[in-house]
Amino acid sequence: MKLLFDLFPLLIFFGTFKFYDIYVATGAAIIATFIQVTVFWAKNRRFESMHIMTLIIITFFGGLTILLKDDVFIKWKPTVVNWLFSGVIVGMLLFAKKSALEYVMGKQIALPDAVWKNLNRAWAIFFLVMGALNLYVAFYYNAGADAAIRTATWVNFKVFGLLGLTLAFIIGQMFFLSKHIKMKEPDR
Repeated sequence: MKLLFDLFPLLIFFGTFKFYDIYVATGAAIIATFIQVTVFWAKNRRFESMHIMTLIIITFFGGLTILLKDDVFIKWKPTVVNWLFSGVIVGMLLFAKKSALEYVMGKQIALPDAVWKNLNRAWAIFFLVMGALNLYVAFYYNAGADAAIRTATWVNFKVFGLLGLTLAFIIGQMFFLSKHIKMKEPDR
């Protein structure tokens, strides 16, 4: 259920794009993200940092897309998000006592330090590659095609390609972690 909740703005964006255009879909995604943050706050009386970061970025890039009637800004959004994630992971590896993923998952699972570092490096590289791949599809793939076809190709890639690659990477990480994982006993 949480996965569906987290994907809510993306699903709204995709569905709206199929019936309207990139500008209406971008506006719908901004509204859906506001709704997502509001519902999460109403239910949990706290904000989730990923939702807030997504709200700020979608509002900024989506707002520019709508205001300037130029879809280049919304096409940059996934790259910026992925590269920010990569930067945070690398920054925490270099300067923090705990790595980013250890900070997020360390209460649920126990891993040796070397495994945490390798896991974080893998995710940092993954996010870096995903950002570059988004730019390639958005601006270079199918470059000779009509602008509407290129935008539709990018939307499909954003929804299915990026999501599919992420799910495949998560499954791969599960196999990697299964050799090292030790579940922590719950506090009593």
